[in-house]
Amino acid sequence: MEVIKGGVTAAKGFEAASAAAGIKYQDRTDMALIYSLKPCKTAGTFTTNVVKAAPVKWDQRIVEEKVKAQAVVINSGIANACTGEEGMGYCEETAKKAADILGVDEKGILLGSTGVIGMQLPMEKVKNGIRILAEQKGHTIEDGTHAAKAIMTTDTCEKEIAVTIEIGGKKVTIGGMAKGSGMIHPNMCTMLAFLTTDAVISRKAMKAALSADVSDTYNMISVDGDTSTNDTVLLLANGMADNKKIKLDTKEYEEFKEALHYVNEYLAKKIAGDGEGATALLEAKVIGAKTKEQAKTLAKSIVCSNLTKAAIAGHDANWGRILCAMGYAGTAFDPEKVDLVFESAAGKIAIIQNGKALAYSEEKATEILSCPEITVTADVKEGKEQASAWGCDLTHGYIDINADYRS
Repeated sequence: MEVIKGGVTAAKGFEAASAAAGIKYQDRTDMALIYSLKPCKTAGTFTTNVVKAAPVKWDQRIVEEKVKAQAVVINSGIANACTGEEGMGYCEETAKKAADILGVDEKGILLGSTGVIGMQLPMEKVKNGIRILAEQKGHTIEDGTHAAKAIMTTDTCEKEIAVTIEIGGKKVTIGGMAKGSGMIHPNMCTMLAFLTTDAVISRKAMKAALSADVSDTYNMISVDGDTSTNDTVLLLANGMADNKKIKLDTKEYEEFKEALHYVNEYLAKKIAGDGEGATALLEAKVIGAKTKEQAKTLAKSIVCSNLTKAAIAGHDANWGRILCAMGYAGTAFDPEKVDLVFESAAGKIAIIQNGKALAYSEEKATEILSCPEITVTADVKEGKEQASAWGCDLTHGYIDINADYRS
């Protein structure tokens, strides 16, 4: 596998564009388009929130009915959630307009929205934005980057990546872009992720690879404990790499799944590290677990702990908060066996051994916790399984952003 420059336009046959439609923001782009020269097989995962935005329901139907898709239209600023029949009608209007301008089947137009809940979309602005997107779309790396920037809300940076692998002598590319900064919590979050590939792959293999990987990537991140109404991950495959078809439970499938995992984990970590007001990415790694599920449960509990997140913000090696978070995670372990290590670019330091504090340097621990990427490793010494979860520190910036988000 090779990591290459680019995002959703890296795979053969995919184009992208951005537009400043003025939906909510007046000083930046706020609509994006992903377009494929050929219709695509699709796979997707969606929010577990009972309250689902209109575009989530729209996309779920397309994926479940196995309709081939050729374009994704995304807007930022307004979520089109809790908008009733009117919101669903706007999805239909958007799809019809995009299909008409792009010359494709309206049944294959996927949608994505992110932003304020409860507001209705200004459809004339949306329709004008679609016209601009169709005119501007292109296949360059820059076109993909512009699209990644257009879907941001409180994000501080675009999130994109692309990789290539070789399948049967053919180069296969997977590219992706994502957004997410707040209302982020395991079991999907206010995040949108769009993955493109030129692989020839069966629908069963696509669905299996994406579904299995989401539980180890996007579902292992948390910023604030809130699960959104809009989160969506879509995978589009147009088959233009002309490789031998990738089928479930084959060597080629494992290679594709590994590459997809790399893309998803990268985007998930970028979302976690770009949490609203955050200054650091926190990785919690639990090793020596009896089962994979035990490791995941303990790791998620650490990154979800507000007290732990606040300690990281203060560069305070308050290990008791971490052990406490593990203790209420809902899975049994022996706290008197736990070893805890802090690590970053500034070094590595053992904090507790067998549940008891070691004679460590507070100054060194503070130095380690002052870096932009920090790993906390907890060894529970019960087996050979392990898992990682990702979050961020909790600062005053989170309150500043969310206290007046609508205005």
